[in-house]
Amino acid sequence: MTVVEQYARAHVVTDSPEAPDAVPIVLRYDPDIDPRSVRIGLPGPHEWAFSRDLLEKGLRAPAEKGDVRIWPCGRVQAVMEFHSQRGVEVVQLESKALLRFLRRTYTVGAAVGQHFN
Repeated sequence: MTVVEQYARAHVVTDSPEAPDAVPIVLRYDPDIDPRSVRIGLPGPHEWAFSRDLLEKGLRAPAEKGDVRIWPCGRVQAVMEFHSQRGVEVVQLESKALLRFLRRTYTVGAAVGQHFN
């Protein structure tokens, strides 16, 4: 099956003056692993998996499930917050990159005849 992978740049939200302007992230959808989930790879060994539905909802209004929170930030940005025992990672990125990624995941699902409830 086809894996959807999209690279984007995100801003790490931090109070540190040494924080980089933007960091590379990878958005990944592999229907063979889980057709209902997406993955977000942050710099280093940090990867988060959560439902596509949560991502879609979080682009329209604040949404959360478990350790992941997503909400729109103005008209063109979205914020993603990831909680773990190590702390909280917060990134901000363009909503259109996430929307483009979501469309591609649904196109792949439709092309192979997947149907979701």
